[in-house]
Amino acid sequence: MNGEQKNEFIEKYANFMLKHGMIDNELYLKYEVKRGLRDISGKGVLVGLTEISEIVSHVIEDGDYVPCEGKLYYRGINIEKLVNGFLSEKRFGFEEACFLLLFGHLPSKSEYTEFTALIENNTDLPHNFVRDTIMSAPSKDMMNSLSKSVLTLYAYDENPDEISIENVLRQSIKLIAQFPLLSVYGYQSYLHFHENESLMIHPPQEGASIAENILHMLRPDSSYTDLEAKILDLALVLHAEHGGGNNSTFTNHVVTSSHTDTYSAVVASLASLKGPRHGGANIKVVQMVRDMMENISNWNDDDEINRYLEKLLNKEAFDRSGLIYGMGHAVYSLSDPRAIILRQFVEQLAAEKGRAEEYKFYSKVETLAPVVIGKVRKIYKGVSANIDFYSGFVYSMLDLPEHIFTPLFACARIAGWSAHRLEELVNNGKIIRPAYKSVTKQQSYIPLKERV
Repeated sequence: MNGEQKNEFIEKYANFMLKHGMIDNELYLKYEVKRGLRDISGKGVLVGLTEISEIVSHVIEDGDYVPCEGKLYYRGINIEKLVNGFLSEKRFGFEEACFLLLFGHLPSKSEYTEFTALIENNTDLPHNFVRDTIMSAPSKDMMNSLSKSVLTLYAYDENPDEISIENVLRQSIKLIAQFPLLSVYGYQSYLHFHENESLMIHPPQEGASIAENILHMLRPDSSYTDLEAKILDLALVLHAEHGGGNNSTFTNHVVTSSHTDTYSAVVASLASLKGPRHGGANIKVVQMVRDMMENISNWNDDDEINRYLEKLLNKEAFDRSGLIYGMGHAVYSLSDPRAIILRQFVEQLAAEKGRAEEYKFYSKVETLAPVVIGKVRKIYKGVSANIDFYSGFVYSMLDLPEHIFTPLFACARIAGWSAHRLEELVNNGKIIRPAYKSVTKQQSYIPLKERV
C-alpha cells in the first residue's frame, strides 16, 4: 500500500465513521445521559467532595437557583480577600496561594519563609536535562514540550511510583518549582531550533519570586518592571485553582484514582489543559480581538462593533466557530470574580505599555458582547466576560509570546492539580469509573469468506 492508497483508506473510513458513528441525540434524552457531566440546565453533576476550593455562581431562593455575582474561595478564603491581602502588604502572592491550596491554611511568617526557600531549592533540573531532554527534538508546541519534560523527570526520580502522601508532596513541590523552567526553556529551544534565533538559557535568580523568574528567564535582557512582575504574579494566583470539576483537574482525579504515578497524572492534566476549550482559550481571545481591530474601521463605533459581533455568532467572521471567545463560562453567570480582579490592573498596565486605546476597545467589546449574545441567541441573562477575555491581553502587554500562554496557565494550575491529587490519595476513594450504556444492537459473527 503506497502513500496515496493509505490516504484514500483513511479518508474513506473516516467518512464512514462520521456517517455511521453518530449516536441519535434522542437516545441521550431517553436514557437521561448527562452529557459533559452536566444536566439539561448546565449544572454540573455532583461526583465528588473537596475542601480545596469553592465556586459560587448562584443562590437558592424559594427552592429556585438564582444567578448571583460569582465568588471563588481558596480553602474557604475569598479570592478577593486573598489578593487584597498580599497586594496591601506589597509582596508577591503565588507562593502563598500554593501553600494555602496544598496545606489548607495561610502560612505563618516562618512557614512562608521555609516554603519559599523550599520552592527555590527545588528549581534545579537534573544534570544536562536541558540539553538531553528539552533541546532534543524540540517541539513546535510548548504544551507537548512541557509534557515530554514532565514524563522524562520520572526517569530521574529515585522513587517515582510510590504514592505515599510524603512522596507525592515531595514530587508536587518539585514540579511547582520546575514548571516555569520547563516552560521557558522549552520555548527558548523552539526559538533556536525552529526560528533560527539565538539560544538563551538564563538560570533562575536567587531570592526572586516565581513570577519574577519567569520574566527574568524569558527575556533576553532579563529586565522587567515591578508592575509587570506584580500583574504576572496576580495572574498566576487567579489561575492556580478552580474547583475539582474543571476538565484538567477532574482528569487528574480520574487518573490519580487508578493509583498511577504523579508524573503521569500531571501529564494527563496537561493534555486536557492544552485543548482550546480549556487552557487555550485566552489565545483565541487575543487572535479574535486582533482580527476585530483589523476589520473594524472605527473602534468607537458601537454599531460597527455590534455588526462584527453578530458576524462572529453567525459563523461569518474570524474562525467561523460561532463563538465570541472570552464571553460566558460553564459555571459563572453574572460575573467571573477572576476577570473582575484582573481587569482592575489591566488599565494601569495598558497605560504603562502605551496600549490604552486597545484597552478601551476590549472594554467596549466586554460591554456590547453580552447584549448581542442575548439578542442573537435569545439569552437574556448570565453572560459575562471570563478571565480568558483579559488574561491573553495581559500576557500580550507583558510581551509574552502566544506560544507560552497555555504553559503559563499550567505553571499556575500545577498548584491546584497537586492539591487535588493529594486530596484524592488522602481519601483513598474508589477508582473513578462512570457508566456508559451501549445502544448497539447485538449481531452475529459472519465468517470472512461469507462477507460482502
